[in-house]
This record gives sequence, C-alpha cells and structure tokens, in this order.
Amino acid sequence: MTAQDIVWAEYRRLAVRRTAVLLIDGAAIVATATLDVATGPAFLPIATVARSLARLAEDRTVDAIVWSIRLPVALMALVVGAALGLSGAIMQTILNNPLASSYTLGVSAGAGFGAALVIVFGAAMPMSDAYAVPVSAFAFAGVACAGVYLIGSTRGATPEMLVLAGIALLFLFQALLSLLQYVASPEALQQIVFWLFGSLQRATWAKLAIVAAVVALCAPALARDAWRLTAMKLGDERARALGIDVRAVRLRAFALISLLTGVAVAFVGTIGFVGLVAPHVARIFVGEDQRFLLPASAAAGMAILSAASAASKLVVPGALFPIGIVTALIGVPFFIGLIVRSRRAYW
Repeated sequence: MTAQDIVWAEYRRLAVRRTAVLLIDGAAIVATATLDVATGPAFLPIATVARSLARLAEDRTVDAIVWSIRLPVALMALVVGAALGLSGAIMQTILNNPLASSYTLGVSAGAGFGAALVIVFGAAMPMSDAYAVPVSAFAFAGVACAGVYLIGSTRGATPEMLVLAGIALLFLFQALLSLLQYVASPEALQQIVFWLFGSLQRATWAKLAIVAAVVALCAPALARDAWRLTAMKLGDERARALGIDVRAVRLRAFALISLLTGVAVAFVGTIGFVGLVAPHVARIFVGEDQRFLLPASAAAGMAILSAASAASKLVVPGALFPIGIVTALIGVPFFIGLIVRSRRAYW
C-alpha cells in the first residue's frame, strides 16, 4: 500500500466517524426537542406528544397545547441554538481565539442595549408594536458587529485587534445599558431585566419563520467558505500563501455573524454561552475541518439549547425558569475551564 493509499484510507475513516457524529447529534436533537415539547406546567407523556405531532391525538386540548404553545417554543430553541452555534464557531475561527463568541465580544450586549432603548423610550418612537424591540435589538447587534470590525480594521483587522475592539464595545454597551436601567421606570426596568434573562416563551410561528429563514440563508453562504475558514486556522500568513483573501473572508464572516446573532437574540433575548460552548463540544468530536465543524456546531447548539429549554421548565415545577440562567450555569464552568486550560498551555 502506497503512502497516498494510507492517507486516503485515514481520510475516509475520519469522514465516516464525523458523519456518524452528525447522525448521533441528529438523534440527540430529536430526543431533546421531544422532551422539550413534553415538559411544562402540565407534563404530557412522550407517547401522547408523539401522537399529537403525528396528528393522531384524539384530544383537541393536547393538540392545542402542543401545536399552539409548546411546538413553536421547542422549534425556536432549535433554530436559535443553530444560529448561536454557527456564529460562535465562525467567530472562534476567524479570530483564532477559543474564548471568542458573540456574547463575550459585545454583539449580544449591543442587542441588549437596543432592546432596552425601545423599552425605555418606546412610547416616543413611531414603531411601538410587538416587533419594535426585536428590530431595535437586531439593529444594534449589527452596529456592535460592524463596530468591532471597523475599530479592529484600523490596525489591519488582525485577530488580536478585533478581540480588543470587541471587549471595548462589550464594556461600552454594558455601561449604556446600565445607564438606561438607572433612568428607567420600575415597569420598564422589570421588562429590561426579563428580556436580558432570555426567554423562548415569546416564540410564535411568525417569529420562528423569520429566524429559520435567516439561518437557512446564512448556512449555505458559510458552507461556501468552509475551505477558506479551515485554512485560516493555520494563520493569516499561511492562508494568504494559499491564495485566500483573508480580509474579504473575515468581512463576509462578520456580516453573517451579525445576521445570525442579531436575529437570534432579537426574538429570545440574551442567551449566553451557547455560542461559546457548542463549537468546542463539536470540535472535540469532528476536529477543525469546517465542512464538519459548522454543521456539528449548529447541531450541538440545537441540542444544548433544547435541553436547557426543557431543564428550565423542570427546575421549578409549575413555573418557567429563565433559560438564560440555565445556559449561564452550564457555560460558566466551561468558560472557566477554557481559561485555565489556555493559561496552562501558555505557561
């Protein structure tokens, strides 16, 4: 057997293994989503949920609960998890930083400020319908993402400069958000805090369709750059040596991150750490090949957020625990582990 045959055999083995991981992820997504639909103030047996989903249930009350209330929430958890997982994987790749995510680099903070702005001054704004807060959150997520790129590009848009720009904007938007909370009325302050906790309970079929459409449009655009993103993990200089326009790829990636993160947090609020944790979970099983890492990160985000959604309804029986707290409780220990691991590797 020649060396080329050995390389091809190893590549096929890795491809089979990575495909198996994606299939297992798919099974986990189905299981967690079904559990998410079954859990709630009125727990429904899994068999009853399955019959309702198959349109075989005879009880119209069960159908109303499943299709009108719980299914939009469960599916929103999946599409938002996919959006956050994808955006986190792309941000960690283009910045070559394991701690990078839209949450840690200020994009989610920008969205939170945009939402709070409408909540506090919404009465004086022309658009005061149910979509005013999501639109403002989406717009300021885009502003934050554009700000990170524009500030970082003043010194060549290097990964280090972009990370520093993101941290600066994170503190800026957090300060502005604190200012709005300080001047807000008690009612507006309560709404801001509730929005910042993150909640999937605001999901509707119309909002679900918007988020799903954005994810469906962004995913193929990311897939087209999969090889270029994989090459960028070798460093900017080596990527340029392979003929890749690093600046253009990074700019496209930031635009897509803005769309994915903006639409995700616009409708469900700030849900942290999914974009940080999901890519690392995927990377453990499929490696750095973006052709597999991107779908695996999306799948991991879907499974994590769906499981967190179910857990949020089981923490306090009969009540809905804020999902943002659940994901933070999962993400903070993982985040600390990454910091400790990075420091050990540095020293």
